[in-house]
Amino acid sequence: MQKRATARPEIPQDELRGKCQRHLTRLGLGDFDLEAHLRWAREAKATELESIERLLAAAAGFKLARSIDWRFERSGLKVKKTLAAFDWLFQPKLDRRTVESLFDLGFVARHEDVLITGNTGTGKSHLLQALLLKACEKELPVRYARCVDLVDDLYAGLADGTYERRMRAWCRAQLLIIDDVGLGQLKRRGDEPTAAHMLFTLLDRRNMNASTAITSNLQLSAWGKYLGDATLAAAVLDRLAANAIRIDIDGPSYRQHLARVRAGTQTGALPDSSAPAAQVTP
Repeated sequence: MQKRATARPEIPQDELRGKCQRHLTRLGLGDFDLEAHLRWAREAKATELESIERLLAAAAGFKLARSIDWRFERSGLKVKKTLAAFDWLFQPKLDRRTVESLFDLGFVARHEDVLITGNTGTGKSHLLQALLLKACEKELPVRYARCVDLVDDLYAGLADGTYERRMRAWCRAQLLIIDDVGLGQLKRRGDEPTAAHMLFTLLDRRNMNASTAITSNLQLSAWGKYLGDATLAAAVLDRLAANAIRIDIDGPSYRQHLARVRAGTQTGALPDSSAPAAQVTP
């Protein structure tokens, strides 16, 4: 005689909701709106697979957002900037197509470098900071530092015996941004290596293994004096010349433009009409 199947006791809906919420919290998705998801499933008459796919898509979105924030916080950069906020009208000579092509991050996959030069205030840092945010969105390991801060970090490593560990840390990022070569005073004590030596070592180790993007307000011929060693500075530039996408921004300073606008606002005078209209600080 065939045995009758025992009916499985129905779990109360409130208990199931509580279990689901605990599972979501355990997965780091405590902010997920479970009730809104259930309401959508009822109203859309979603199939089981459609409901699961939507839940997983939301979970993946939460995870990506956290990954972007985590990578950005660890990158060393404090302020998020985007390419959409860059004012192209203020720099009409800038090759927009070349700049925009960087944002597919193909150069990172090819282990190419980027060198952006131009006067201060022309938008060099804005572009590379926006590039770093894009790399975070693609979940790439990234680091950012002003040149003077990077060199100071390596000098600190010489002082406390952690130089090699710090150098390896700077080498690990798939995209390293070195901002403002030429701004800030580089310190050197006694017989310590020059900034040029450190920068050459860093770029040599990263060469063809990872991408480095650099901005500078200096003429390339002035790098030797700034970095403290003309021969090694030439070697640094040689590395970049062989493997870098070069962009020069020949245009006015946005910060000076803003200063004139603010001065004109305070005095009632009109801003300089010779400068292009602009909306966002590079």
